[in-house]
Amino acid sequence: MELQKQQQQQMNAMKSARVVIIGAGVSGIAAATRLIQSGFENVVLLEAENRYGGRIHTIPWGENVVDLGAQWCHGERDNVVYELVRDLELLSPITDRCDDYKCVRSNKEVVPDSVTQRLQSIAYNLIPDRQAGLKEFEGSLGSYLTEMYWRELQETAPDIDKAVAHEFFENFKWYECTEKGSDHLFDISGKSHLDYWFCEGEQLINWQHNGFGSVLRVLMNAKKDDPNDLGLLNKRIQYNAYVENIEWKTRHGGVHLRLRSGELIEADHVICTVSLGVLKANHEKMFTPTLPLAKSLAIEALDIGTIDKFFLEFEEPFKPLDWPAFCLLWRAEELSELRKSDYYWLESVFGFFRVASQPQLLLGWVIGPDARHMETLPEAEVLTALQWLFKKFLTFEVPTPKRFLRTRWYSNPNFRGSYSFHTLRADEARIGFADLAAPLVDEKNGKPLLQFAGEATHPHFYSTVNGAVESGWREAQRL
Repeated sequence: MELQKQQQQQMNAMKSARVVIIGAGVSGIAAATRLIQSGFENVVLLEAENRYGGRIHTIPWGENVVDLGAQWCHGERDNVVYELVRDLELLSPITDRCDDYKCVRSNKEVVPDSVTQRLQSIAYNLIPDRQAGLKEFEGSLGSYLTEMYWRELQETAPDIDKAVAHEFFENFKWYECTEKGSDHLFDISGKSHLDYWFCEGEQLINWQHNGFGSVLRVLMNAKKDDPNDLGLLNKRIQYNAYVENIEWKTRHGGVHLRLRSGELIEADHVICTVSLGVLKANHEKMFTPTLPLAKSLAIEALDIGTIDKFFLEFEEPFKPLDWPAFCLLWRAEELSELRKSDYYWLESVFGFFRVASQPQLLLGWVIGPDARHMETLPEAEVLTALQWLFKKFLTFEVPTPKRFLRTRWYSNPNFRGSYSFHTLRADEARIGFADLAAPLVDEKNGKPLLQFAGEATHPHFYSTVNGAVESGWREAQRL
């Protein structure tokens, strides 16, 4: 009797909302604004962080603006992000291209530009969207690229030193991992990667001094001169609202949510936009009842990698000024020694690039398990390691930066990674991003109860902001 009384008190205290969106990242914002524009009035966003934006995180930093997460608008044609802002003077193509870089070996030798360009030509021509032969390939993307790279090298550039060619290809694979979102290319399904659609046009369009966060404010229709205004979403985002449990099958046909704070919310529809990393870590305890087999299998078989950034700000632009970027090629002897040291994780720091429109900044990248280890280290220790790396590779002195910042996307329990990719395991299970996107509906009337959005639910633009936006609109349209 006492238990029934407590349950009734909980029900009486439960807030009610017609549509609850979990996560105020770009997919959640896209879904919410589309619903509101379509006449839905009772829409609430629950955000576990103390900010909106998710994996779009633009911050002021010194005299600069930096993107800790999403950074470039990739492509123009059929890219909804580009279409949203194309006429607002927020974007411009970069002037220093990331494929115009120097290759420096661990003995301080700079690879001649002529050699680098020939190796780049071979490697870039292997990019899967140009390879019809990949359709029948049963192995990983890494296996395919490795086989084709060495075949092309033997046919077109047999005179290039094989050690240099090997070092270059190892670095190229790291770079490709940042594009694909994986820890390494041997996790990625080869033929399924052809399902990914590239938007035609310039692939590295930067946000000048605005940052990627600009697109969030465009979606919200927020006032330009008021950073605190959230436009359509004013008073609709509840921050520090960590959802612990979603009961998506109830006797009354609604959905019950329990927050870590103890707050209970009842909704007619829930759109879950949390990252694949969060779903992988929490789905078994997050949903009541547990998710159907196809959904849980999709969560477990698809994957998400870790890509982190380093930002270094100097008093003056990084010199030499004619180096738009430089990539680090480890010779076998030095790499063997590195792996025995405390700095072993530096193997996955593959290069440094200038930041367009912000000449005082240098941007470095680290991926995979080494990135996750880096996240556990004190920030000062990370900077010391990077300074050691500069001394190891470069003949000139790199001054101590006046500011240093690193990202930690895996350590944050609200993200647990950077962006998603299609694995070989998903191939074997015959599962894909569409399975993750499929809604869970009321068996009696077919009403969507629990819906899923986010970049990992888009069948063709997974790992992208434009894919995340489209997925939010898709779930809004479903309602």
